Amino acid sequence: MRVLVVEDFEILARTLGTGLRREGLAVDVVLDGNTALERLAVTPYDVVVLDRDVPGVHGDEVCRRIVAGHPACRVLMLTAASTVRQRVDGLGLGADDYLPKPFDFAELVARVRALGRRPGAALPPTLECGDLTLDPNSRVATRDGRRLELSPKEFAVLEYLLASPGRVISPEELLDHVWDEAADPFTTAVKTTIKRLRTKLGDPPVVHTVRGGGYRVGEP
Repeated sequence: MRVLVVEDFEILARTLGTGLRREGLAVDVVLDGNTALERLAVTPYDVVVLDRDVPGVHGDEVCRRIVAGHPACRVLMLTAASTVRQRVDGLGLGADDYLPKPFDFAELVARVRALGRRPGAALPPTLECGDLTLDPNSRVATRDGRRLELSPKEFAVLEYLLASPGRVISPEELLDHVWDEAADPFTTAVKTTIKRLRTKLGDPPVVHTVRGGGYRVGEP
């Protein structure tokens, strides 16, 4: 899942970015509304964690533009205002969810994950392919009852592939959704991660290479 954090309090913004990356998400962090819109213009984000009172372009306007121009992107709005009226106003702007400050980080993660599952068809709580099972919430993957020791990036790649069974996923799509802005577009990180993942998954193969296209899970 690719997430954009828009928060002007830099310490909180960096903390959220670090914490969400540790949860296996690809996260970019910006400190104002102008930069947020610039990133949204070039990067397909799944979820935007948006402080309502960011400088530059106000968070309300950022939310409106996301709703108008990026219908697949979900918005989790943050604010220090916590009255019912203010929450209703925030949701009325088109935000998908609303979390008043201060908040528990575990709740933030749960809400981000829930929003990330909304676009398209609803995903089941557990993703499966044959004897391979992945639980996004508990961050546990098993094969034939054996727990797999996956790195956060390996887990994220496997989760993304299992969420689209049978569909061919290009390396570019994986780079867009599983890595963050620091990733070099010419990197071999996707190929290297897939290779390590295949080794840990064992036989018979689950992740298949489609010549000239990318990768998919399922039958050869």
